[in-house]
Amino acid sequence: MLRQRRWGLPQGRSRRLMGGESKVCRSVPRMSPTLLGLLTARRFWPLFWGQFLGALNDNLVKNAVAVLIVFRLGATESAHATLVVTAAAGLFILPFFLFSAWAGELADNQTKSRLIAWVKLAEMPAMALAALALGLESQTLMLVVLFLLGLQATFFGPLKYGILPELLAPEELVGGNALVEGGTFLAILLGSIAGSLLVLRPAGTLWVGVLAVLLAALGWLAVRLVAPTPAPQRPQSLSRDPVGATWALLTEAKSRPGLLPAMLGISWFWLMGATYLTQFPAFAKATLAVDETVVTLFLTLFSLGIGLGSTLCARALKGQASWKPVPWAALGMSLFGLDLAWAAGPIGGVGGLAGIGDFLAGAQGWRLSLDLVGLAAMGGAYTVPLYTFLQLKARPENRARAIAANNVLNAAFMVVSAAASAVLLGAGLGVPGLFLALAAVNLAAAAALARAKRTDERRAKA
Repeated sequence: MLRQRRWGLPQGRSRRLMGGESKVCRSVPRMSPTLLGLLTARRFWPLFWGQFLGALNDNLVKNAVAVLIVFRLGATESAHATLVVTAAAGLFILPFFLFSAWAGELADNQTKSRLIAWVKLAEMPAMALAALALGLESQTLMLVVLFLLGLQATFFGPLKYGILPELLAPEELVGGNALVEGGTFLAILLGSIAGSLLVLRPAGTLWVGVLAVLLAALGWLAVRLVAPTPAPQRPQSLSRDPVGATWALLTEAKSRPGLLPAMLGISWFWLMGATYLTQFPAFAKATLAVDETVVTLFLTLFSLGIGLGSTLCARALKGQASWKPVPWAALGMSLFGLDLAWAAGPIGGVGGLAGIGDFLAGAQGWRLSLDLVGLAAMGGAYTVPLYTFLQLKARPENRARAIAANNVLNAAFMVVSAAASAVLLGAGLGVPGLFLALAAVNLAAAAALARAKRTDERRAKA
């Protein structure tokens, strides 16, 4: 009882922390926790703020590096700067392909609450190296830093989602995932804006470096307060072949009813999100004839929309894990995406690019803004049930491996997004045409996902 009071755990929760994994559903009473109550609960807020500060920090450094390379180091060689920025994005995502299998295996074989503190501790020397790279304005060192940040994120992801079912009751998982999802996109927004605005100011590289180290330290202090979780019952040795281990992860996911459709659905969302976020600058300048302030508005609306949709979905489901919102949310994404493309047209005059004031002065700007919020809100409502299903359908002893397999698919889908966008834009489709195509394909993808889910259910009953 003392342990329950100390960590704010639901009644019966202490039995789970001492190893009663299989009886947790019977030992935890049904509840309808509010999101605010969950956010202030000791068993959740250390993890929430640890992951929030980590996402904020990653995007602070990534955007600072990109802006510094393009606007200062690449001022005289724009082609070289574009190549370096592209390489930087690739180096950040490369560890997800190479090491996700090991990250999942390690998380399943260690006490997650202890391991998560060590993984977050590794963020501090990486950020110290980032501060040095920014101070020296060394492109090579910046690329090394981005690879290290991607590596740290690779090992943190399976822990972040894998530990949630060990900290929260089943009825709290939907709300917990909604808060994590909304908080992550808000952190991406704040980090992107801060990195872009700070780095080119006087002593900007110094400020970004100091802030990065400070955020890493605060994130580590937060996760040190994560409630103790049970040690694995039957630890296994790590695979020697990361490629073979990755393939084994995906094969196992296919054998578990409900698991692969959830992964594919989440990965499709990241493909869509990556496409929109990547094309916002070109959409604003080339199609709408508006300046960078409107791009910042787009990022803000998109991030707030994700948070809004995640929150509304959690409130509507009232703690129940349900697939029902997924097809309707997918339909909503397509409808808002179609209208976003149809409403596209020049807002700025012939003499130059329009600012945020001119953009919001007319009905077209408000229509586009509502489309972005609606699109993102549907995305938030779409992903929360899928993440919850992923956590519940995976075997507890292999949950982190399942999340690692999901991360591999996410990374692969984002690479496909970049390649497909490049091909279509190179063929002269244009950004509005790309958005139209994406909305149309999303309808087909949603239908295929629903069909895969029904097939999975029939196979499970057979």
